[in-house]
Amino acid sequence: MPRNALFASIVLVLAVTAAVVSFVQGNWFGVIWVLLAGLSSNMAWYYIRRERLERAAAAARQP
Repeated sequence: MPRNALFASIVLVLAVTAAVVSFVQGNWFGVIWVLLAGLSSNMAWYYIRRERLERAAAAARQP
């Protein structure tokens, strides 16, 4: 797993945890954490997909 994808996944887990805690406490500030979780999820998926495509391209170039 690429390092950037790993970091984005860690941020995702922390943002979801923060959102749950915020909503349990009755604070609507959790909406921002949900948005951050969505952003970090997209970033993690992007970096994982980019690495897969790079590996496939490198394998296609090999004789």
